[in-house]
Amino acid sequence: MDTKRVFDLLLATIGLIVLAPIFIIISVLILIDSKGGVFYRQIRVGKNMLDFNLYKFRTMYVHPADQNLLTIGNHDRRITKVGEVLRRYKLDELPQLLNIIRGNMSFVGPRPEVRKYVNLYNEEQIKVLSVKPGITDWASLEFCNENELLEKVPDPEAYYIENIIPAKIHQNMRYINHNNLVGDFKIIWLTINKIILN
Repeated sequence: MDTKRVFDLLLATIGLIVLAPIFIIISVLILIDSKGGVFYRQIRVGKNMLDFNLYKFRTMYVHPADQNLLTIGNHDRRITKVGEVLRRYKLDELPQLLNIIRGNMSFVGPRPEVRKYVNLYNEEQIKVLSVKPGITDWASLEFCNENELLEKVPDPEAYYIENIIPAKIHQNMRYINHNNLVGDFKIIWLTINKIILN
């Protein structure tokens, strides 16, 4: 077992224990706020092109027909009141600690995409799938306001495919080419600061 995996397992286990009361409070608030389950699962593409279930706290009303659409702006009509708060402070991402425990993800690594967009990658871009995906990375820091960017363009999906995906992959390759624990700690620290100052 490599050093990064040991770090991930240790930190994720401690996180789940310490944050257990927060998980319970968030779960109750979600159930009170709207109908549906506490967790949201979505198939993402991980290392070596393998699909896995990514876990989040549910932040949207349950409408199966439009679950795969991009989230546009901070006031997307599909987002619940509790969901708005969870998304603002990235609390909806906490269940991904379970993904880390299961070995699907790491704390730091390229954010996993849905198959729909991965199928558009070229041969060079596919290289981002050579490492385990993560909860945060350089691209997450650069595009922390992604929803607001999409809100300002006439065709959000086209803009996402043509502009945001290539820029994210550029940052992903930067991470892959300079991957070490010191860099991971820096990304985690910057992510926490970004959330607090949001």
